[in-house]
Amino acid sequence: MRQPTRETPLRRTAAALAAAAVLLAGCGPLSSTGAGSPAATPAATSPATTPATPPGATGTQGPTGTAQGLEAAYEQVIANVLPSIVQINTKVGLGSGIVFDDAGHIVTNAHVVGEATEMSVAFATGGAERKARLVRSFAAGDLAVIKVENADGLRPATFGDSTKVRVGQIVLAMGNPLGLSGSVTEGIVSAVGRTITEPQESGSPGATIANAIQTSASINPGNSGGALVNLSGQVIGIPTLTATNPDLGGGAAPGIGFAIPGNTAVDIAEQIIKNGKVTNSHRAALGIRGSTVLGEDGRPSGVGVARVEPDGGAAKAGIKTGDVIVSVNDKKTPTIADLTETIAALQPGTKVKVGLIRADGSPATVEVTLGELPVD
Repeated sequence: MRQPTRETPLRRTAAALAAAAVLLAGCGPLSSTGAGSPAATPAATSPATTPATPPGATGTQGPTGTAQGLEAAYEQVIANVLPSIVQINTKVGLGSGIVFDDAGHIVTNAHVVGEATEMSVAFATGGAERKARLVRSFAAGDLAVIKVENADGLRPATFGDSTKVRVGQIVLAMGNPLGLSGSVTEGIVSAVGRTITEPQESGSPGATIANAIQTSASINPGNSGGALVNLSGQVIGIPTLTATNPDLGGGAAPGIGFAIPGNTAVDIAEQIIKNGKVTNSHRAALGIRGSTVLGEDGRPSGVGVARVEPDGGAAKAGIKTGDVIVSVNDKKTPTIADLTETIAALQPGTKVKVGLIRADGSPATVEVTLGELPVD
């Protein structure tokens, strides 16, 4: 029941339907059919695109200090990491993934997998496609793990500590935009600590991502599930969303992309591999089901409570079906997306003040101890 955010609605970086020229989210066009693929460009054999070196640029890692040094650092990172990036093909589209271990596990976005339980995997370094199966999806965090049947020769990527990511840090985005296998773009970390909500679409309930990394590296349809990499060759994030610009008719806003933090991806992937599912979401929950309600002026005015989860924080605080939540800790929550993003930025066990309009129209404020987002 989540909706796009009101200021910068987001679209997942995925499928493009060329005939309609509409950018959807999650998976790119199926290059095997040719539908929507760039003309005369084989998706499985496209060379990596080496990012241009900014004039006079310097770096902080690897052989740096000159434009040539930075270029050499880019080339080394690409050579080391690109073999760990794969293209995931389902019956409805394609996306990207990262080799997680030498047992054949690959981490990607849940929306890349969608409802598929079987898929094929192609490698940027070439070779025959390999069959894979879904291990588990964690839709609430837009993450999934798949496993290839033949794990011979897989090169797992190295994940870095995403809590150490710095604004201004040079990063490379690696994936398969528009089916162009093994493509690389460059940019910087534009911001950290963003909380964003995906649009609710077919194959995805609309996940909310906390502590997202914002980057200026170009992220296009098909990049979803790929890697955001630092100049040490470490994966620090998984590109997932790009912002849309309402002034451009909802088209992608250049230079504004978002990635799931690498630490989050590692934690969820390890839980799925070990337990076959996610056992600890580490995410706060209010304990209600609701939807955006409109005020008399036709604008969003709060979140109508449709259901209160038994024994949840909201139930214990006296929130009831029919109440309208209008704020959390004095921060207005006019939409379900605003409410979800606000809660996602907090920790389980945190006490918050929730502003309400009761069913009879009277205002109220209650204190809620946040629970933990339940998992499958």
